[in-house]
Formats: sequence, C-alpha cells, structure tokens
Amino acid sequence: MKGRIAALVMALLLVMYIALMFQHALLFIGTGDPAGIGIGIGVALLVLPVVGAWALYRELLFGFRTQKLVGILRNNDDLPVDDLPKRPSGRPYRADADAEFELYRAEVESAPESWKAWFRLGLAYDASGDRKRARKALRQAIAFYQVQPNAA
Repeated sequence: MKGRIAALVMALLLVMYIALMFQHALLFIGTGDPAGIGIGIGVALLVLPVVGAWALYRELLFGFRTQKLVGILRNNDDLPVDDLPKRPSGRPYRADADAEFELYRAEVESAPESWKAWFRLGLAYDASGDRKRARKALRQAIAFYQVQPNAA
C-alpha cells in the first residue's frame, strides 16, 4: 500500500511539473523573440512535457497490469513462495536467487506461451538483481495474458 501511495504522489508531482513546463513553454513562444531563441526554448519545453506524460502513462500502465497479474496468481495460489535467505536490506542473496532462477527458466522453456511461467521468470530475474530482464519478462507475461487470459 505504501508503494502505491508513493507512486501516486510522484505521479501527481510529475503532472504538476508537466503543467508548469507547458505554461512556461507557452510564455517563451509568446515572446515572439526575433532571434527565435525564446521560440526555440518554448518548442523544446513543449516536447519535454509530452515525453514525460508518455513515460508516466507507460509506467503506470505497466504497474497496474503487473498488479493485476499478481492478484490473479495470488488468488490461484500460483505465486512463488518467497523463502530465499535475505540480506539485512531485504534483498535475497544473489547465489541463492540464481540457483532458484533455473527452475523458472526451465518452466518457461517447457511452456513458452504461458503468461504465468513468464511472470514467475520475471520475479526470478528481479530476485537475481537483473531488473532489465525482469521487466522484459513481465512485459512478455502481460502480452501473453492479453492474448489468452485463461491460459496457464
């Protein structure tokens, strides 16, 4: 719950920032500076909020979709048990996470179109500290779920 509230607060702050950037962009464009510097800065400031809004939308959508899949796995008792030994920071020891990772990779190899297998692989990547591959696996899980929501 804390994570959702933090994400919401950050999203609201980003929306406020985007609105202020947009306002300043219009002010720069409105200067009509003959050298074009004000207009150039204004156009650049218009592009940045658009990119920021797009990134915010993508991240929130990713979060909502993964949360939905976590709920489905939890309701069906298909979430992996998190029993890895942990450091004081709460992160699992990498060697233990890497050893468990092989189980989930084998599961994906045996059922390559299973969104559940891909989701669990994403969690295993995350536990191993590979966030880039974790997100890629979770995106793959989302894609398979959207095509076949009732498939294993």
